Amino acid sequence: MEIIENLQYRGYKIIQEEEGFKFGVDAVLAAYYSEHLIKKGDKVLDLGTGTGIIAILVAARTLAEKIIGIEVQEKVADMAKRSVKLNNLEERVEIVVDNIANPAFRKKGFFNHVITNPPYKKTGTGIVNPSDSKAVSRHEVLCNLEDVISLASKSLVDGGCFTMVNRPERLCDIMELMRKYKIEPKNLRMVYPALDKAPSMVLINGIKGGKAFLKTEKPLFIFDESGDYSSEINEIYNRG
Repeated sequence: MEIIENLQYRGYKIIQEEEGFKFGVDAVLAAYYSEHLIKKGDKVLDLGTGTGIIAILVAARTLAEKIIGIEVQEKVADMAKRSVKLNNLEERVEIVVDNIANPAFRKKGFFNHVITNPPYKKTGTGIVNPSDSKAVSRHEVLCNLEDVISLASKSLVDGGCFTMVNRPERLCDIMELMRKYKIEPKNLRMVYPALDKAPSMVLINGIKGGKAFLKTEKPLFIFDESGDYSSEINEIYNRG
């Protein structure tokens, strides 16, 4: 069964499966971490768009001219397309069904910004059903980290920005691959579930052809010391 969820921002909504594939805080944070870097008229690529949450949030909260989301799962991409139509964003947002690992869709050196919330479970870490949309979204079943970063680099203009959310245990791989494909890591922020927990996510962005200099930003906490959502998370989610 599908539901329509209010994104709590200017009336924007998204179609989700009630008990199936849903976007998480990681996708919201990826969109948030890129917003201030996206300028009026920019062209943005969302690799692994899922139900379109990043593409729709970027359209809602920036002045990007064009946002293209790539998603390999046809059923999930169909939800994204219907969400784009639901929000009257057809002129700015396009959903393409394609595989990041071997894309037919290619716009070399076209995009100012590439954003991704890719599968974060490395190949070989557990048994995965390739027909399960959650498994495909979380595990490197149909594409891997190198596929994502390689395509991001090819798609970006020189000086273009790359933003990713992933898991801290993949950080060494992420930074090694970013440099391999000429994307210099520039900003890094760890995300913690709570003050007394280890980080569960990492936000990172880089510049294609940028000079070496990495800024480590203050931690982002999901919950505060009282167990409530932190003030920053409430701000990101536009909660009153």
